[in-house]
Amino acid sequence: MAQTWKCGGLRWVDGGPVLRWDGGRSSALTWGKRVAFRVADEGVRGCAGARGHPCPVRAVVAGRSIGARCEECARLDRAHSVAADTLADDPRPYHVYLAWFGPGLTKVGITAVERGSARLLEQGAVCFSWLGAGPLMAARRTEELLRAALGVPDRIPYAVKRAVRAKLPPTAAERAAEPAGLHARAAGLDGWPESLARRPFQPVDHMDAFGLAAAPPAVAEVTELAPGGAVSGELVAAAGPDLHVATGGSGQVVVLDTRLMTGWELVAAGDDELSVPVRDLRGAAQAPHEQDGLF
Repeated sequence: MAQTWKCGGLRWVDGGPVLRWDGGRSSALTWGKRVAFRVADEGVRGCAGARGHPCPVRAVVAGRSIGARCEECARLDRAHSVAADTLADDPRPYHVYLAWFGPGLTKVGITAVERGSARLLEQGAVCFSWLGAGPLMAARRTEELLRAALGVPDRIPYAVKRAVRAKLPPTAAERAAEPAGLHARAAGLDGWPESLARRPFQPVDHMDAFGLAAAPPAVAEVTELAPGGAVSGELVAAAGPDLHVATGGSGQVVVLDTRLMTGWELVAAGDDELSVPVRDLRGAAQAPHEQDGLF
């Protein structure tokens, strides 16, 4: 019987992508590494649970679900969440940042200072700069001030981020131009909380960290996994939760959102397989028995 694995999600550790598996194992991902897995033929996608606890009813979730959680577990997972504004008494200091994902796509957000740039890597920010740092509520007030005054959102859908990655400017200076202008406008605004220490514009470019500079542009994205469906190929880039995989024998690059993997039982796949539903982005080997990981 083939060994099965359950994905626990992708994290960025020390500036690089790492896939976590149920049971505590992990797979560090590097460019050129083979990515190869198939969903078990009779598999169903189980709810990922909430805050480290399994789903009490073992609910089945849809293949297209990004959160991979049933309604109740999704509600519990957001409870006591900074993103949901339920942790007003969090004593940790927070950064306010501007994150740029491509032409016309800049957002403002906050992240705990102790996390460094991990949150920006997880979101797939191509370029970012800190705006300031201070207590949580001061950071929240600054975020709202800038969102309204600069006309930038606090969320950008991943589908929109993927669509512009093939059109990114070639130089770091060009990629920093838009956030630089917004940062300058932000600095001139009144109403900043006094407890928030401002930061000068110092752009951090993730093009090399993501591998996007050397990777061919992606032509399609996986829309869902299903029993028996396989993805196999060479990892050429990664950004946020997305893996850019040259697959299908043609070398064309397909984007796989690793959040679609959560909850499925996965087994090893052969070379150059692609048998899952994909959407065009241009218009919108048998594993050993003692396997350390799927890839």
